[in-house]
Amino acid sequence: MVMGFCSTTPLQGWVQPAWLHAFLFLVLSTVFSATSVSSSPTQLSYRDHCASIVPESRPTRPLFTTSRLAGFKAGYFTGGTAILSQNLSPNYSSQSSKSVSFRTRSLYATETEGVFKVEGRLVLASDGIYYFDGDLNHGRLSFPQLQGFWSESSGELCMVGLGSAYSNGGNLLRCSAVLKLSNVKNSNNITDLVTGTLKSLNSAHDSNYFEPISILFFPEKNYRYTLASSGTGCPGGADVPQTASLSTDSMNSICSILSMERFGLEYAHDCNPSQNCSPFGGGIGYLPQFISITEFQCSEDEERLQVLVKFQNSSYDYYRTYNPRTTLIGEGSWDVNKNQLCLVACRILNEGDSLVDARIGDCSIKLSLRFPAILSIRNRNTVVGQIWSDKTVNDPGFFSKIMFQSIRNRRPGIPGSKYEYTEIERARKLCPKKKPAEKKGVAYPNGYSSDMQLDMSVRNSTHLVGWAYSELITLGDKFYDRYAQSMVSLEESSVAVAISSASMLENSSETNASDSRPMNVSYRISLTLEPGVKFGDMIISPSNFSGIYTPVEIYAEGIYDAKTGFLCMVGCRKLSSPVKTSSNDSMDCEILVNLQFPQLNSKNRGYIKGSMESTREKSDPLYFEHLDLSANSFFGARQSIWRMDFEIIMVLISHTLSCVFVGLQLFYVKKHSEVLPSISLVMLVVLTLGYMIPLVLNFEALFLGSHDQRNALLESGGWIKANEVIVRIVTMVVFLLQFRLLQLTWAAKLKEGHQKGSWAAEKKVLYLALPSYVAGCLIALFFNRGKNEYGAAVQSYSLPDYQQHSLWGDLSSYAGLVLDGFLFPQILLNMFACSTEKALSHSFYVGTTFVRLLPHTYDLYRAHNNAISFNGSYIYANPGADFYSTAWDVIIPCGGLLFSAIIFLQQRFGGRCILPKRFRELEAYEKIPVVSSESNS
Repeated sequence: MVMGFCSTTPLQGWVQPAWLHAFLFLVLSTVFSATSVSSSPTQLSYRDHCASIVPESRPTRPLFTTSRLAGFKAGYFTGGTAILSQNLSPNYSSQSSKSVSFRTRSLYATETEGVFKVEGRLVLASDGIYYFDGDLNHGRLSFPQLQGFWSESSGELCMVGLGSAYSNGGNLLRCSAVLKLSNVKNSNNITDLVTGTLKSLNSAHDSNYFEPISILFFPEKNYRYTLASSGTGCPGGADVPQTASLSTDSMNSICSILSMERFGLEYAHDCNPSQNCSPFGGGIGYLPQFISITEFQCSEDEERLQVLVKFQNSSYDYYRTYNPRTTLIGEGSWDVNKNQLCLVACRILNEGDSLVDARIGDCSIKLSLRFPAILSIRNRNTVVGQIWSDKTVNDPGFFSKIMFQSIRNRRPGIPGSKYEYTEIERARKLCPKKKPAEKKGVAYPNGYSSDMQLDMSVRNSTHLVGWAYSELITLGDKFYDRYAQSMVSLEESSVAVAISSASMLENSSETNASDSRPMNVSYRISLTLEPGVKFGDMIISPSNFSGIYTPVEIYAEGIYDAKTGFLCMVGCRKLSSPVKTSSNDSMDCEILVNLQFPQLNSKNRGYIKGSMESTREKSDPLYFEHLDLSANSFFGARQSIWRMDFEIIMVLISHTLSCVFVGLQLFYVKKHSEVLPSISLVMLVVLTLGYMIPLVLNFEALFLGSHDQRNALLESGGWIKANEVIVRIVTMVVFLLQFRLLQLTWAAKLKEGHQKGSWAAEKKVLYLALPSYVAGCLIALFFNRGKNEYGAAVQSYSLPDYQQHSLWGDLSSYAGLVLDGFLFPQILLNMFACSTEKALSHSFYVGTTFVRLLPHTYDLYRAHNNAISFNGSYIYANPGADFYSTAWDVIIPCGGLLFSAIIFLQQRFGGRCILPKRFRELEAYEKIPVVSSESNS
């Protein structure tokens, strides 16, 4: 093609100008450069590396669909550790987080029948997650333009190409490699695996070289079922009556439920990691605690499915890729006679450092899975099942039966499920009686209100010990769908009847006769407690996985009375250890939970109080200390939004007043310039930094729109966001005015005639004030070290982040205290300089004191008239700060008023008027008139 373009035959008899020669040279250079770049992946000789596997053939036409060879996603690899290294927890094997994917980009027919030219992309990742369009990162090897040939008859695929990765040192590597895959066929069954290798074509001494990588794929195309057959049931499993499980006529609905659920495993009591208690024996070194079932093929026509059953040691492994050592591949079908899913599963054998010889075998493992028709506080799992072996006890590979059940219950149930209340009578006996209010017009949230979803703080008798989230499961005969935020009726028919959350929110302000009657309710309460807290037979401690704290799951049911706003429930939790109880029960159901909702028209709307306690004797090993609960409704944030709007107005008023007071001081010093040297520079620096630091910290939020947690939790239109910008603009104005006052004072102190006495006193102030500030900071940090709230740790689930947050909170709180006492350096300066000047205008020091003390006055009012709201939603006078409490709200204003009174006395009677007479200096400085140079002349 290029030679034809370069031919001179069409130009015979024509004299070519010089510019045309230059133009042709430029075009040819561009074409050759582009050809060179585009063919860079093919500079690797396919013939040298792959001709013996699939002979090269000339492409004839492109195939506009790649369905014949679409690619593989469910892949695993070993090797290549020099590039694909990873940092894993000791609880996980080095193979538990590796994935490989192959995507076909183009497919061409060739002159050889059954041989196709293939262009594709291969991505290997050691973090368990891969993105086709993502950027390169560590632990990832990508080959974006592999080219080669595939023989449909032999199932062999061979490709060569260039790739890239990052070394452990952060250097970008350019790798060349050959990919060889076997058993790539159009039709597959459960015994078929695609295996192969990826080998580097670089020299072993080259920095771009990587160790050979062994690859395994599960085929996902034209699957043929050979083990699962409809109507055969689950021989060997538990015989469960048909009426005890729900039926379904949709295989797709089963697959969708399986893809969302995770399951916890329950072994026989005498099992340990060294015994054959799992399908993998004791070779893996631990007993997996969870499984997830991932469906590959879900055939609605054949009413069958193909699945991967992944055994995992943590529920957080849900999104990790599979490990062949702990993964089963199986086929399943729905048994209409017993209303259960029956699965036949096989192990992956010969898996090791090399996966070339891996094969499917030992298909003696069976699973059954069903959806219980009746749920209760003791049997609350929406999906349950079991795993067993077809082998006899003496056969190698036999293991005891394993039970499993859903651990999150993300769905309220499938159509037809019911909830059976079993602890209601106990709740009636244990719960205190509440009398309805006789006052007319008193109303409480009805049962359908979204206020019934609660996010609570948990305290013992001394301090905050954790947080709790309560999730409504049922109300009366209806299930609550947490995703749709609606009540779903599943009892009367298979068609779900939903009540929208918007309607529920509107109904929360009304209580009619039908909604005000006592209603049966059930909840799931998840407690997250700080380390060291004892809860029955449990002592909470961080797990070994990423510092995440183990939650305590409590299921409770009881009665909610909308006439009194009182919710009382009996709770049950599964015992974490084989503690002997009086009834030899595996659950502790001696837990009493009660919550008191406020009146809808009360000032404390949204503030909910309650408790959780054990009804056992203190000597009982399952007894736990009384816990106090406090909460806001999870969705009822109207009051918090109103409060935030009001607090923004308060910030605007405070900053506007600050502008006025600083402006008045500037006018004052302009009229009385002689007082400037008597103003404390330390005081002005403290005030200037007080306005500058918030501006610096909020610069990104102002110009990049990086809003904090409160805007994510409480959306109130554009009011809050717009006013945040206005607040920062006003803060900028105050800062500029304050900085101007600092500049004028600095210049005045440098003038001749004031330098000696003024600077000497200023140095004394600095020498005394700075150590005082540092000492006060250390004392505050020492006393607050053990008092930091646990909320940030619960939200972030990261202990180091929590410690960093608490240190910054302590420093910012102490900085606020320093600002509240901003007059302290001025008092010292007046004393050291024996000043009689009226350096500060009354409007400045009294007005600024008022602005600094106003938040504490507001905090006192809010503490007695408002509920505690979402963490991070406070804009003005944050009560979570260490110096906003009832005691500090009294001490700080008194101190501020005292400082203002001292300044007034000093400016009227002299700087040392507040000291005893024997410490006052009798000698006063006289003003000496300065003779100007003009008068001398």
